Amino acid sequence: MLNRWIAWLDSMLGWKLRRRGVVTVGQGATLVWRRLNRAAGNRLAIGDHSIIQSNIRFEDSGGSVRIGDRTFIGKSDLVCYRSIDIGNDVIMSWGITIIDHDSHNADWQLRKNDVLQWGKGRKDWTHVPHAPVVIADKVWIGFNASILKGVTIGEGAVVGACSVVTRDVAPFSVVAGNPARPIRTLSVA
Repeated sequence: MLNRWIAWLDSMLGWKLRRRGVVTVGQGATLVWRRLNRAAGNRLAIGDHSIIQSNIRFEDSGGSVRIGDRTFIGKSDLVCYRSIDIGNDVIMSWGITIIDHDSHNADWQLRKNDVLQWGKGRKDWTHVPHAPVVIADKVWIGFNASILKGVTIGEGAVVGACSVVTRDVAPFSVVAGNPARPIRTLSVA
């Protein structure tokens, strides 16, 4: 009974967000609707035949998350202020965090009121550094990896489990570690 109620709730959430044009889901794609947070005022586009099990959180209005065709994202966290773009044929394990901002400013004077603002249901993003995250086609990301703001992961790259990616990753390369560093180049098929 509980599972049917959860499925009904998911379908109602999806229907409302699709109707408003906030979310588009391609043919044969699946999304766990109850894991979508603060979608109003933002855009989420999921391509055909993708399976999205992750939590997707928009921090403010005006954000965009685009996920391509035939992409799998396990139970992970996508945290978007402005832009996260994930390509086609991407495989992402569980426990991954992708975030396009720093959450707070490093300068104490610019972040000292963050908690007070949260308590009032708002946040001033004026001084918070942010930059788009781009994950190209055919990428594989291992479990518990973190992809930080401004990173582009090139086509066919592999990110090792538990890696922290702070810089761009070259196409068809393997990176691992904290911070992630190149450990191998893959042959292009």
